Amino acid sequence: MLSYLRVELLQVLRDRHYLFFTLAVPVGFYLLWSGIFDGDRPDPVTGLTSSVDIMVSMASYGALGATLMTTGVRLAAERRSGWLRQLRVTPLKPGTVIVVKTLAAMSLGLPAVVLVGLASVVFQGVRLDPAQWIAITALLWVGTLPFAALGTLIGSLVGPDAAQPLTLGAYFVLAIAGGMWLPLSVLPEFIRDVAGGLPSTRFAELGRAVAAGHAPSLTAALVLAAWTAGLGALAVAAYRRASVAT
Repeated sequence: MLSYLRVELLQVLRDRHYLFFTLAVPVGFYLLWSGIFDGDRPDPVTGLTSSVDIMVSMASYGALGATLMTTGVRLAAERRSGWLRQLRVTPLKPGTVIVVKTLAAMSLGLPAVVLVGLASVVFQGVRLDPAQWIAITALLWVGTLPFAALGTLIGSLVGPDAAQPLTLGAYFVLAIAGGMWLPLSVLPEFIRDVAGGLPSTRFAELGRAVAAGHAPSLTAALVLAAWTAGLGALAVAAYRRASVAT
């Protein structure tokens, strides 16, 4: 299992598109937005200054993208290339493959969180307690679970030509509706009505709560757990079907 996990990580780290879109883009967006909205007045909803609020939003955005984009498209390409047929003749069980792909995807979301945090310290002078930095990083790492499951589900259901636009569409919808690009307070009412039930909204809420000095809400944890369980079950079933059909 550890050998397979190492193979998964190495394959993605060799992909220059991953390095740019999931690492450089969130940092670039943070520098852009924090430069535009350069104010110290706390947000009336989160209680955070703009530099901290944008930091959490862009760290969440980067982790979401790294986890989702490097799972769905790659898995769909592996189905076409015949890699799944090769895995069937190994001792690896379908459940083990899903676990490894999930861990690999989650590991790839971690650098995005760290780099955006470093950018906020260096360029905007953000200061949080060490315990807050650790908690934000850990929560945003664990919170990527439902997005890893979603990527696996997409990659198991469709081919690579459809997986890329479908995954990208899910990425943008989740990021926008989750309040990562703009505060939920300025979004249309119909988006605000459904935002509370989305994993991306609750995902970003984890980091914002800790940055504001609060414990994450039980509701956020329950919503993320429900999405993880539901998408995870669908992903395992879809992968089993895809591995048999391939």
